[in-house]
Amino acid sequence: MKALYSLQCVWRRIVMAGIIISLAISASAQSNSDWQTIFNGATLDGWTQKGGDAKYYVEDSTIVGEAVLNSPNSFLCTQKDFEDFILEFEVKVDGPLNSGVQFRSNSIAEYHDYRVHGYQVEIDPEHPVQSGGIYDEARRGWLFDRATLENPPVVFETGAWNTYRVEAIGDTLRTWVNGEPGVHVIDNMTDKGFIGLQVHGIGNDRSKKGLTVRWRDLRIMTGEKARRHARSISMPPKTYLHNFLTPTEKKNGWELLFDGGSTGKWRSPHADTFPSSRWLIHNANMTVLGKGKGSIVTREKFSDFALQLDFRLTKGANSGIKYYVVENKGTSYGLEYQLLDDKRHPDADRGRNGNRKLAALYDILPASGTNPKPVGQWNTAKIVAHNHHIEHWLNGEKVLEFERGSEEFRRMVEKSKYSNERFNVYGKRFGEASEGRILLQDHGDRVAFRNIKIRSLD
Repeated sequence: MKALYSLQCVWRRIVMAGIIISLAISASAQSNSDWQTIFNGATLDGWTQKGGDAKYYVEDSTIVGEAVLNSPNSFLCTQKDFEDFILEFEVKVDGPLNSGVQFRSNSIAEYHDYRVHGYQVEIDPEHPVQSGGIYDEARRGWLFDRATLENPPVVFETGAWNTYRVEAIGDTLRTWVNGEPGVHVIDNMTDKGFIGLQVHGIGNDRSKKGLTVRWRDLRIMTGEKARRHARSISMPPKTYLHNFLTPTEKKNGWELLFDGGSTGKWRSPHADTFPSSRWLIHNANMTVLGKGKGSIVTREKFSDFALQLDFRLTKGANSGIKYYVVENKGTSYGLEYQLLDDKRHPDADRGRNGNRKLAALYDILPASGTNPKPVGQWNTAKIVAHNHHIEHWLNGEKVLEFERGSEEFRRMVEKSKYSNERFNVYGKRFGEASEGRILLQDHGDRVAFRNIKIRSLD
């Protein structure tokens, strides 16, 4: 009897072990079914080369990228774009050849003639501590350089296969290298794009000619599955949010006029549609292409308000932010916060006492004490209009204030191009309308805008 009982116990253990193994196999199969392979192990079908002339080929079920002389950065890119995902792959680099994997990246005609740009997870045997960091290729540079951490551990093994994991879920970007945390970034500049395998340019360095980067076991999990399997990471993020309102800003009544993608709050003057062929909505920016006749106005009118936005000028650019804009007989009049490259545009030396320079009330009153960042960098403009008192701000400094409708204001208007009675509409003198629209001007030059927000001061 004791022998029979012992035999039954052994049998139960065998059955339970079988069930556990079966469940483990089932769970593993279910987990694997969540992944898609993006490299078939045999060909480069589904991939396209962009940028430089590095050689890409398949060898022993790996993608090989080989460095060549005198070529810019090369990228082997998926033909498919991805939005929310988890990407895993293994990579091995010969010698001191810098590399990386692009994600949520793009290549379009309007951005530096199809130059590849976007997020990149770093792969760098020469500076292994930086491997796993996030670099913004051809845009902002480092978003999170691991070398800036205090006593950062080196998680990348030079000369060996390394396992990478990249999570891009909404505005949250996280990386791991060989199972160890890489970096954590919060950014909403780009929400969708291709994946690209980089071979960095080597210039004329013959010692690096023929060095290779190898990738294998590339797989991706997308959509809700990726959101469900996202991991936490043991480090605080670096945050770069654009077109975003904090809870405090929302509580204080701020409203976004541009969310990074939609142009629904804007239209052409005297029309009901947005001039899409004259504007580029890309990289969370709204860029006027400078083709002329592409100015836009808000659909809503504003009375007392605070308006703030970031702008980026190109060399020699002229544009403006108009407010209290009134549409009348095919024209659009309003006060103008001047946007100008003072060093290169001839309008800076016209007018009187600098009243056509950056941050001036165009052709009426000059700004003073301006300290703009160089052309090509972002500057912040703010306009405050409350009970006829107007303020112009640039990069956090007040540079102009005046009383709209005052005798001095009217005297300066009479000296300006707006003295003509045709600028007086609906029984109001120029610039004295009780409410009006906001206008972003197309003056024939390329200018970018972002973080456009407004709140009522009524």
